[in-house]
Amino acid sequence: MPELPGTRHRAELATVLREWGRIGCVGFGGPPAHIALLRKLCVEDRKWLDAREFEDAIAACNLLPGPASTQLAIFCAWRVRGRAGALLGGAAFVLPGLVAILALAALFLGDPPTWVEAAGAGAGAAVAAIALQAGAGLIPAGWQRAARPGTRARWAGYLLLGAVAAATVGPWLVLLLIAAGVAEVVVQRPPGDGRRPVTAVPLLAAAGLGGGVLLPLAWTALKVGALSYGGGFVIIPLMQADAVGRHHWMTPTQFLDAVALGQITPGPVVHTVAVVGYAAAGLGGGLLAAVVAFAPSFTFVLLGADRFDRLRDNRRVRAFLDGAGPAAIGAILGSAVPLVRALTEPWQYAVLAGAAVLTLGLRRGPVLTLLTAAAAGILIVFAGGALPR
Repeated sequence: MPELPGTRHRAELATVLREWGRIGCVGFGGPPAHIALLRKLCVEDRKWLDAREFEDAIAACNLLPGPASTQLAIFCAWRVRGRAGALLGGAAFVLPGLVAILALAALFLGDPPTWVEAAGAGAGAAVAAIALQAGAGLIPAGWQRAARPGTRARWAGYLLLGAVAAATVGPWLVLLLIAAGVAEVVVQRPPGDGRRPVTAVPLLAAAGLGGGVLLPLAWTALKVGALSYGGGFVIIPLMQADAVGRHHWMTPTQFLDAVALGQITPGPVVHTVAVVGYAAAGLGGGLLAAVVAFAPSFTFVLLGADRFDRLRDNRRVRAFLDGAGPAAIGAILGSAVPLVRALTEPWQYAVLAGAAVLTLGLRRGPVLTLLTAAAAGILIVFAGGALPR
């Protein structure tokens, strides 16, 4: 794969390691925070990319399945130091949050003290409100993009189907996401174009993998890494169906803890899959799940970064995302239903209501909301409330 002119020598590898590692350590708040930090570094401070290049990179990464902010971090590192920079910068961006979440997984999934259980129960109660905030925040931009005549009715239909599927069918959600994308490719195909539509991702939903724990875990992680359209929360119903319902690696309460940990640690929400892996097979399972989940992001950039401009102009890719995108947003909203069902104590519903006020009413961020809910859980339990487990 040819490098772009000037790509190799814009920064030393030590600089990439330091700067991308710094963003990986302080990148609380999800994709908006990651994008802002990368823009400040690459466009404003170091001027490695101009504003147009950076905006084009965001657009291209949003067309790809997988965690967009992770792909953007890898792509920016590729632009400033080639393949070696992409590998080193991407790893530096991902590893701080991975180390943090695996350490917390050991604490929360082992034999935690009372205050840890209480904090997990409080934060877990707020997760459904965070999911609603994440989904609702994506609706305006998606609705605006569906401005062509006749497209908004389909957009709303895909959104509704995604929400219903996330709330009801669990592991089969992956089929619906792909089907929505393929359906839109067919609808947008020009008259007389007899070529078969090509989707933007492999048809991953052919079958699950068997053979002990590691193969099913790798399959779950692959779905997480390759199908997180629209935002990290779309992976929640996929993970919950496998980790709790199908394979019983975690209890519903433990899964809520895992989602909360993915929000309060730096880096992408996809880190949540490492907690699932830890619950399934210990530290090795956590590392395996993380490697498999992030592999598609590295692969897309390393093999296709020099073709991002053509990707943005590819009609079929855009059509696929026109269908899969709103279905993914609906899935994020619908994921709140199984998350609420996982609550076990009456006081958790009160914490959820308070979290909804913070996120949807006062528009506070997920980190503040989850930390507040965790503190409320500790206070309630130590004031005489029963432990959730």
